[in-house]
Amino acid sequence: MNQITPPPKIEIIPSSAPFSEAQRSWLNGFFAGLLSDATPLSAEQGAAVMEGAAGDGDDGEAPWHDQTMPMADRMKLAEGRPLRRRMMAAMAQQDCGQCGYDCHNYSEAIASKSEARLNLCVPGGKETARMLKALYEEIDKAPAAPSSAPAAAPAAPAVVAEPGRSRDNPIAATFLSRRLLNKKGSEKETWHIEFDLSGCGLDYVVGDSFGIFARNDVGLVDQIIALLGASHTTKVNGKTLREVLIDDVSLSPAPDSLFELISFITGGTTREKARALAQGEDPDGDAATLDVMAVLQKFSGVRPHPEAFVEALEPLQPRLYSISSSHNATPGKLSLTVDCVRYVINKRKRLGLASTFLAERINPGDELKVYVQKAHGFALPQDPRTPVIMIGPGTGVAPFRAFLLDRRATGAPGKNWLFFGHQRSDCDFFYADELNALKTSGLLTRLSLAWSRDGDKKFYVQDRMREVGRELWTWLAEGANIYVCGDAKRMAKDVERALVDIVAQFGARTTDEAVSFVGELKKQGRFQQDVY
Repeated sequence: MNQITPPPKIEIIPSSAPFSEAQRSWLNGFFAGLLSDATPLSAEQGAAVMEGAAGDGDDGEAPWHDQTMPMADRMKLAEGRPLRRRMMAAMAQQDCGQCGYDCHNYSEAIASKSEARLNLCVPGGKETARMLKALYEEIDKAPAAPSSAPAAAPAAPAVVAEPGRSRDNPIAATFLSRRLLNKKGSEKETWHIEFDLSGCGLDYVVGDSFGIFARNDVGLVDQIIALLGASHTTKVNGKTLREVLIDDVSLSPAPDSLFELISFITGGTTREKARALAQGEDPDGDAATLDVMAVLQKFSGVRPHPEAFVEALEPLQPRLYSISSSHNATPGKLSLTVDCVRYVINKRKRLGLASTFLAERINPGDELKVYVQKAHGFALPQDPRTPVIMIGPGTGVAPFRAFLLDRRATGAPGKNWLFFGHQRSDCDFFYADELNALKTSGLLTRLSLAWSRDGDKKFYVQDRMREVGRELWTWLAEGANIYVCGDAKRMAKDVERALVDIVAQFGARTTDEAVSFVGELKKQGRFQQDVY
């Protein structure tokens, strides 16, 4: 009997390619079937193929995409990844849209040099801006592409979003009213803010956010001008210094470029201290408290020229808020639920830019620049019959008020369960009359409340979740979507931990299996978060 010699095994995909052995074997077989006279690729040729097929060979996974993870941990997870991926790890991981992108697309835009601004990540602040600046310096140091590589296609012209759909193309809306949501005795100051969109024709869907271009406090601006020893009518870029400081530049926190300017125009220990601050050091232990005015007070003998001073400041960034109304319920109207930020540092009162602007520096009938930021993966289910579980303490209730109003307006038959919490039931129960009425009508199937200061022991929404864990698991087993809105670093993490415990206990799973189950909910879009 003649012995049949098997055909030689063709290795088209080299062992250096980023595939498992099983994947490589299958691909080799696939290509061998297509190419009967195929020639094996060298390692260099294989790398070139992978470069063309998958860009830089990155697997696309983003284990650092967790807004509760510290920067150092995120960057460690991104070690060895392509520059664009490390840039993504430097973002705040909130996908909030304040930069005009999500985290992935912002990093891609910077790496491709289609976006030159490195300071757009508002939640990441100076920490993200500094890391992006350091990473950006690597772009020109990267090895050049082989000369045989095809020339890159010319960049497509930038697409300008329609008015009111992007931070780069805002539209004017009218401020209608505000009313305080807290009652006497509350330690908080939270406002229900309403806008009229009928004049600009802007619409939105529940889950979207609203971008506000606020203006700086005039009193703060005048104090800064006095510290500069300048006249408020000094011309800078065709406007008065006062107008520029009110409308165009950020006054908090102090940017590294301001410290650099001071180091250029001073000497001795003053220069050394300013240079250290510009490099992210903290020579006096006060770096975290330094806004623009505090810097001028700290370096009181330094008076930069107004034009150089303005050039050293960052552009004024818009602020995003979750929308708390439904266009289907109240066309032409939009509302927000805003916590007012006020605090004292070194006997000086500090003000949150947009929150105090909305609370006291704008009047009914005034116009302001706004835009709608489309949500990234935070929306009601497409099937109106799907039950929804909403967890939103404090101002986190905003999008869930919108969800409920929208489901009522559209006649969605799905069940609705809201978890709300705050400090005290008698003064911090936002929208109490509305929510109780929705419960009475049957639209709000369940309303679970948690008050952290009503008793001797603090009690939060995650504690209430555990109390009703069996029922919550039943809803999940019936296909409910679960939503969380609010603080990313503490509340959201505690809520997810409680959810894992509930799945383990009532779903008869190990902790690891429960973690995997919650992870699958996220992948399926059944567990969505709007956290900050």
